[in-house]
Amino acid sequence: MSYCLYCHESYFEAWSWEALIGLKASPLLCQDCNAKLIKIKGEICRICGRDFSVFPEQYRQGECCFDCIRWEENEEWTGILQQNRSLYVYNDYMKEMIAKLKYRGDAEVVKAFYPVMSTTFKKISRNAILVPIPLSEERHYERGFNQAELLAVGMKKPVEHLLKRKTHEEKQSKKTREERLSQKENPFEVIDSVKVKGQKVILVDDVYTTGSTLRYAAKVLIEAGAIEISSITLAR
Repeated sequence: MSYCLYCHESYFEAWSWEALIGLKASPLLCQDCNAKLIKIKGEICRICGRDFSVFPEQYRQGECCFDCIRWEENEEWTGILQQNRSLYVYNDYMKEMIAKLKYRGDAEVVKAFYPVMSTTFKKISRNAILVPIPLSEERHYERGFNQAELLAVGMKKPVEHLLKRKTHEEKQSKKTREERLSQKENPFEVIDSVKVKGQKVILVDDVYTTGSTLRYAAKVLIEAGAIEISSITLAR
């Protein structure tokens, strides 16, 4: 018998036969909690990884969604973010799970996603360096941890802290889409450009919403000499 990392109820692991016979790690979420998460699979946007199965057909063109087409048509942002891959659809259950992680200090739940994060990393690039999206010093102190860093650690590769936020600002979750996209000043700066030069980088964050946070981070890394930037996020 095990205990679910999210609901903390006990459960039997027999529902995962692969885990039972040793082909994969034992599940860390109970069957009920796992069933409420929607994995992103099948046809997705080539750039941002949006799941086209839950996305209206009129908002895509070929392999890309209109959001990414707008980013790519802007000369300032063309090619800045190679691709993003997210694990799950940001449904109400995932929203509550991330809120519990970020705002109620339940950092243990992040371990449930380590196997999938690691597999996704291998699919994108084994040779890239992992860089978590940083919090401001104030936010880090307030929360006690950086959820992006916790996710990156689960990929079992060295994690490089090459970015920092210039100033403390309002939470991204409090901003409207228009406010996120209209931001002018880049909130990030590179800490060590020597470590960045000539590198492929994978950024790690919890949620891809408009893509602006990841693109701003990617932009300063490209300007510091990185050759390619992709990202992995828990939800899209």
